[in-house]
Amino acid sequence: MGPAQQRSITISSELADEVDEAVASGEYPSASEVVVDALRQWKERRDNFGYSLEELKRLVQEGIDSGPAEEGAPFMERLRRKYAAMEK
Repeated sequence: MGPAQQRSITISSELADEVDEAVASGEYPSASEVVVDALRQWKERRDNFGYSLEELKRLVQEGIDSGPAEEGAPFMERLRRKYAAMEK
């Protein structure tokens, strides 16, 4: 990581209370560390998964629209039989 740069952000009073509680409980040494940890986790999630909120919503809807789930083992057995028959 490069040199530290100062930023000013505005957060809701509810989030500010959460930050204050994390520091008061000793979970973090400072409010800056709470924010840095949150940003690290955000970056990791973004880098590892790479999905935007819109993409996730679309994928969830695609799953809903695809109909009810099937049991894996019977489904795979049907596929095996299908492709075995195609080989003959």
